[in-house]
Amino acid sequence: MGGNSFGTLFTATTFGESHGPALGCVVDGCPAGVPLGIEDISRELRRRRPGGGGAATTRVEADEPELLSGVFAGKTLGTPIAIMVRNTAQRSGDYDALQDVYRPGHADWTWEAKYGIRDHRGGGRSSGRETLGRVAAGAVAKAFIREYGMVIQAWTSAAAGVDVPGPEDPGFNLDVAEENPLRIPHRGYAEAIMEKIEKLRLEGDSAGGRVSCSVTGVPPGLGEPVFGKLDARLAAAMLSLGAAKAVEFGAGFDAAYEQGSVHNDQPIPAQDEIICQLPPDVPALQFKTNNAGGMLGGISTGMPLEFKVAFKPVPSIAKPQQTLDRNGSIRELVIRGRHDVCILGRAVPVVEAMTALVLADLLLLNRCAR
Repeated sequence: MGGNSFGTLFTATTFGESHGPALGCVVDGCPAGVPLGIEDISRELRRRRPGGGGAATTRVEADEPELLSGVFAGKTLGTPIAIMVRNTAQRSGDYDALQDVYRPGHADWTWEAKYGIRDHRGGGRSSGRETLGRVAAGAVAKAFIREYGMVIQAWTSAAAGVDVPGPEDPGFNLDVAEENPLRIPHRGYAEAIMEKIEKLRLEGDSAGGRVSCSVTGVPPGLGEPVFGKLDARLAAAMLSLGAAKAVEFGAGFDAAYEQGSVHNDQPIPAQDEIICQLPPDVPALQFKTNNAGGMLGGISTGMPLEFKVAFKPVPSIAKPQQTLDRNGSIRELVIRGRHDVCILGRAVPVVEAMTALVLADLLLLNRCAR
């Protein structure tokens, strides 16, 4: 039995169900002396909570964390860090009609096939609310990697069929991303996409999209050969998210259509201002482009890590759908309850959290390399 813990040395174990009494995490392996307070965790959980606008669920939870162990006088102790958040706004009765029905696009059937039992209330542990524990653990990991100068920034780069211009566009502004519920870093696009999503909400439908992530300050040398490559670890982390369906690093799928002379990143001379902390015997290495996404051979180059994660549309929609019940009969289903129309804005802090957990683990593993 397993599957609820992530990491090798810096580990996170999440627990709890969507309609249970509480959710949370236990982080083990975080070194002692890392500055960490309850506000560091609360801030990340607030970002994961439903924001304003019609994209998010109407379930309102305070999501106030309780820091149970592992921190004293504002610093980590080197012992397990336990964080718990109590559920207070469950409406389990909304799911009574789903006890014998498998919702389209959900894990209802597969979980029951595996365990012989499932919690039909909001999907139990397969609910998106499980990511609360990941974000709490990610807050600890962020505090750790911050000591090494690493900064993770993610944003919504596509939603409801609309691509948002990237950092090369003059209208791109990551501060704007924190001002709208979809975390779109472009005011004009944020307003237009929110209008599309509101239309989908009124129609009883939902939308998918894409989250982009960039990490600066990553030292070269992170990543474990052969099966623990940095991109492999990041891909596993992202695809462990329930709605994630694909991951691209650097040029991604476009690389399949390029020639080597175009795809290979061209180095430039080392600059006086080094973008990350380097070992004394390693030269600074920078490139004109970053088609490799900041990794070569699954090991970080010192360039920013760059990747994208595609998320499917929310499967819980208000439109009537055809599905199967426990007897194998086709049933018409209308899903009740409170559900997101588009999860992208809330997925941004989750992507950041999983990225931080990967990097924190690889930082510790890299201490064994020399």
